[in-house]
This record gives sequence, structure tokens and C-alpha cells, in this order.
Amino acid sequence: MESVLSRYENQITILSEYLEEFPDTDEPVWILGRRHQLNEDKSKLLLDVSARLWFTYRRKFSPIGGTGPSSDAGWGCMLRCGQMMLAQALICRHLGRDWQWEKHKEQPEEYHRILRCFLDRKDCCYSIHQMAQMGVGEGKSIGEWFGPNTVAQVLKKLALFDEWNSLAVYVSMDNTVVIEDIKKMCWSPPQSSGTAHSSAHLHRSALGRNRNTAGLCTGWKPLLLIIPLRLGINHINPVYIDAFKECFKMPQSLGALGGKPNNAYYFIGFLGNELIYLDPHTTQSFVDSEENGTVDDQSFHCQQAPHRMKIMNLDPSVALVGGFFCKEECDFDNWCSLVQKEILKQQSLRMFELVQKHPPHWPPFIPPTKPEVTTTGAELIESTDKLFELEEEFEILSV
Repeated sequence: MESVLSRYENQITILSEYLEEFPDTDEPVWILGRRHQLNEDKSKLLLDVSARLWFTYRRKFSPIGGTGPSSDAGWGCMLRCGQMMLAQALICRHLGRDWQWEKHKEQPEEYHRILRCFLDRKDCCYSIHQMAQMGVGEGKSIGEWFGPNTVAQVLKKLALFDEWNSLAVYVSMDNTVVIEDIKKMCWSPPQSSGTAHSSAHLHRSALGRNRNTAGLCTGWKPLLLIIPLRLGINHINPVYIDAFKECFKMPQSLGALGGKPNNAYYFIGFLGNELIYLDPHTTQSFVDSEENGTVDDQSFHCQQAPHRMKIMNLDPSVALVGGFFCKEECDFDNWCSLVQKEILKQQSLRMFELVQKHPPHWPPFIPPTKPEVTTTGAELIESTDKLFELEEEFEILSV
């Protein structure tokens, strides 16, 4: 294993060697819900791209689990892409979509706190350590390549322990997004309230907060919506291309995870029929936070023109996962309207379904809650997996 990793570590990709500049064209470029005109100001586009947090392979971090790999080169690309999508949600959550990063410019504390969530340490909530070990519960060995669906489930579990960001993570099942379930989850009362989740979102005040039957006030939890997509079986079906591109135009867009077997990319936009993406396949050295809590962030931003590939070159054997962030309920309502107008009503074959009510033949929807665990690191992951197993057994007995 170590010899394989060392081989990958030596295959450092220098982006400027083979990236083409953006062409001169009148066509707009869409990046995560923002429209850019190349023939007007290309620098704004490149500034927008460089502001996204860029996570790549790293080496020389503490061994995962104490005795595991100290580099994720060769196997961690999809995990890094999942980190990039989640980081974009956190930036929108705390700094806003229009926040820009500039080299050597002092950044707000929220920015450094977001970055610390992803450092390659076992005590950081979305580190490669936590994601790899949580993946064991999804049937993935440490050092094994993850698919996008596995990454989505791992992020969903880890978010339960992230009280600062307090995200509600919804991963759609059976190609279907259920509005009722999402609103139940995002308006669910505090775990200690003991009230029924089903009626929580019905008792809202005019200030955008709801008062449940126990008299406790809660607010809408910011939503990270993850939708597994299938654009074809043996090859990309052209009928899906326009709908897929519409996803990048939505102001709630977090892009998509996908690529080829064992080769993952983070897609952030498109130009014509070319996708624009950030590539995690560059191996960099581990970076830790400074004593004052700041992070030397130069290596966490791609400062070159991003990669492009033709949409038809996507490999449908690797499922795509689309992400969206809705900070407020009105953002989610707007997203639902856009989906109905721009995707569902235009398509005979649909990438996914959007329904109002929970399908009656599905098991009851129960918003996930944080297990009572006091350990951290590898012990936290092990305890969490046991608690999820107990929850599943309880649900079976309750039916």
C-alpha cells in the first residue's frame, strides 16, 4: 500500500502545464449560479473560481486510525470533491455566495473556522480521517475509493455532530425529492423537546421561527440537499444535458460530484457543452492551523484557469451527485419552483422527481438526530456506527 501511495505522491500535476485558457466567446459561463461574460471581464470569472475552496490529495498527515495511511493520494479524490461541495455550502452559510477570496488579504474568522473543519486531523469534523473512518460503516475500507453516493451518506452522518454549522443534510432516495420530508427535517424541534416532528413546521411565527407545542422556538436549519443523478446507462443520454446545465444556473447550486471510475472531479459550472471543474488530483503537503487559529490558505485555492471537459465525455457508470444549499425556507421554495419550471416541465425523461407528499409505500420519514456520543476521532466513528445499527434495529421492531 505504501509503495502505491508513494508512486501517486510523485505524480504531482502542475495545472498550468496543460490547461487551455478560456476561449473568446459571446456565450455566458455559469459558475455555481453566477453568470459571467468572457468577452467583458474574464478576470471576474477567474476570481470567482479561485474563491472556491480547493481540496486535493495531501501527504504527511497523521496516520488515519493511528496505523493507516498518511496520504490519500490515489484513493481520496471523491472524498476531496465531497469536501469541496460541503465547503461551498458553509461559505454560503456564513459568508454568502458573493464572498471573494484574494491572495494575502486578511479574511474573517468565519472563513478560517470553515477551513479548520477540513484540515487533515482526526479532531476536525470533516477531515479525511473522519470521512474515511465513517465510510467503514458504509462498507468501504480505509484507503478504498469512494463513489459519490457513499460520500453523500458519510457527510450526512458527520453533519449530525457539527453543531456550529447546524446543517440539515437530505440525500434523496429512489431518484425522488420529497418536499414534505425536507420541511419536516429543517423545521424539526430540538432533540430535547420531546414533541412530534410531524407538526413542528406548522407552528411558525412571523419572524421566520416556529414555536412547537412545548413552547420552544426553533428556526429553519440550513439545508444541504444532495441528489444522486443518472444521465444514462452506457453513455450520456443527450436528453438530460439541458436539464443538467440548468442545475448550475440555480442560485442554490453547489455543483456536482462525478467523473470516471477511480477518478473524481468537482463540477462547478459550464460553458456551452463543456463542464468546468476543479481537479483534486494534485498531491500537496499537510497544512495545519497556526497558534492563533488562522490557516496558511494559499494551497487551498486553485489560482489557475480551471479544467473543462465535454459533457458527453462523462462516464455514466459513475453516478453524478448534485448539490444545492438553501439557507432559508424561501430559498428552498424558490428552488422547488425553478425545478418545476426549468427541469421537470421541459423533460419527458427526468433526472429526478420532485413530489409534495411522502410516498405512502415508503417507510415513515424520521429526521435524523445526533446520537449521544462523547468520544472523538476513531472512537466517535465506531460508537456512531453502533448507534446507527441500534436505530435501524429499533425502526424494524417498531414497524
